Amino acid sequence: MNKQKKTSSKAGKTPEYASDLVIEMMKAYGIKYAALNTGASFRGIQDSIVNYNGNKDPELIECAHEEAAVAIAHGYAKAAGKPMAAICHNVVGLLHANMAIYDAFADRVPVLIFGGTGPMDTTKRRPWIDWIHTALVQGNLVRDYVKWDDQPASIASIPESFARAYTIATTAPKGPVYTCYDIELQEKPITTPVKIPDTRKYSPPTPTLGDPAALTKTAEMLLEAENPVIMPGTTGRNHESVKHLIRLADVSSTPVSDGLGAFNFPNTHPLDVTGTKILESADLILALDVQNILANAYQTGSRMGLSQDERTKKLRSDVKVVSIGLDHLAVRSPITDYQALQEADIRIAADTSLALPYLADKCTELVNKKPAWKKKLAERYARGKKLRDESLAKWAEQSKKNWDASPLSPARLAYEIWQVISKEDWVLAVGTMAGWARKLWVWNKPQHYHGDSGGGGVGYGPGGSIGVALAYKGTGKLVLAMLGDGDTLMTCNAFWTAAKHNIPLLVILQNNHSYLNDYYHQVHVAEERGRDVGTARIGTEVEGPAPDFAKLAESLGCYGEGPIDKPDDIRPALRRAVRTVKEKKTLVLVDTITQKR
Repeated sequence: MNKQKKTSSKAGKTPEYASDLVIEMMKAYGIKYAALNTGASFRGIQDSIVNYNGNKDPELIECAHEEAAVAIAHGYAKAAGKPMAAICHNVVGLLHANMAIYDAFADRVPVLIFGGTGPMDTTKRRPWIDWIHTALVQGNLVRDYVKWDDQPASIASIPESFARAYTIATTAPKGPVYTCYDIELQEKPITTPVKIPDTRKYSPPTPTLGDPAALTKTAEMLLEAENPVIMPGTTGRNHESVKHLIRLADVSSTPVSDGLGAFNFPNTHPLDVTGTKILESADLILALDVQNILANAYQTGSRMGLSQDERTKKLRSDVKVVSIGLDHLAVRSPITDYQALQEADIRIAADTSLALPYLADKCTELVNKKPAWKKKLAERYARGKKLRDESLAKWAEQSKKNWDASPLSPARLAYEIWQVISKEDWVLAVGTMAGWARKLWVWNKPQHYHGDSGGGGVGYGPGGSIGVALAYKGTGKLVLAMLGDGDTLMTCNAFWTAAKHNIPLLVILQNNHSYLNDYYHQVHVAEERGRDVGTARIGTEVEGPAPDFAKLAESLGCYGEGPIDKPDDIRPALRRAVRTVKEKKTLVLVDTITQKR
């Protein structure tokens, strides 16, 4: 074939190579971006994106590490509500990406992961390099925490493989999928035309309502209970669900304790009781998209937290539990991210985006049939509002503790940030500063919080927040992220991607010079054994030397300021940072020194 011949999908040309066909499938499904750290095993796909497709829809987002590439796609999918692609170099690139892939799986987020391998035909492999970079089969490296993987063996099988991957990834419970293309297949010329399928006929199935009888019974239980509580987990990822949850809370006068897997409920609502101990008095808990209500029900103030048994004992012995969601369908055996088995009086397999409006309608219907309930519901509403008002007053008082201290208290830092961003159209990509951002700010839009990593590992923050910012690029919204110093050190190379692709993001670093969680674990063990607590700093401190994060950001092409440890210096620095984010359209990091709370 003529090597000088150029084709362009924009010009309506027919794909010439198998890798061109892969790109046509990306375009058919509306994949706007593909994050990658370049690799020889997908050189055909990379050429097709750049030369065949003109690097537009999808556009390559260049990364310095595969963990950052997948984390960016993870954050983007949560903010955009649709998948992004991440491309990983054969064995070694996929191994680098493993942690981020697990994060996306545990967080139930759709990411389309592509890669290359081979040649699978051993007679065509280069000595050494092609052998150590080929697996039988490559999907085994991630199969335990992707929803599906495939390695199509022919050009004709590419469209179906791609369509199945997309459909599986975006069907609730959502999650990452992995598709591997043999390098020989990628570079194979297309000799027989291959039809691009109508993606409308290969789309995810419609959402599941759930058993109407069980939902009706749930509505009755909500109205009959004395102290019911609604706990949403990741319900708000479907933004329509937020308004349905508000309506259900209103019509049933049921307080809401947000599990903060996403923005689920506005903190301005009179029935928002997030962060209180209301669950301990609840006689009914309605759990929405929650794996285990005890896993995120209590913030004890102790770094060690409570065991499952201790948390169970805090609930009323006669509490009824109704669980609605689909998360149980994503349980895999190797990693127990599914939490302890949750007792439930009613367990409903349903998409909450449909179950919530059904419940709200049914509660309205039942109340209209039984007007006597209205007085009871009014009293319940008043109790919920009273608890919220008392909590706001308590938090306002608690926030003043160590107000003028240096290093900064998380509450003071949260307050100073709010004074700067409150007039902006803001988005919080990740982090809550120990909950103070929600306690002191006004959260009333789904964009106001996108949730932390699902896998509980360190390193999601930089890439994930850049992915969120990529989703909002060009909208004029101010995207900010609250990152820890340990999290940032793990994957700070992601900042370079923000600089290269002009992705505006304000990073506020909560720098306590330590891996704080592990520090407190070492303190706990030392106390239990009667040993020197002071040694807990060994192996957990990020000091001696302390990284200069502002210079680190600048070395990667971004802007940095700090370290800042005096409260009065925070607000001016943040104002300068916001101005720079807007003017330069890039990442700006403000390094703040915070207390080991």
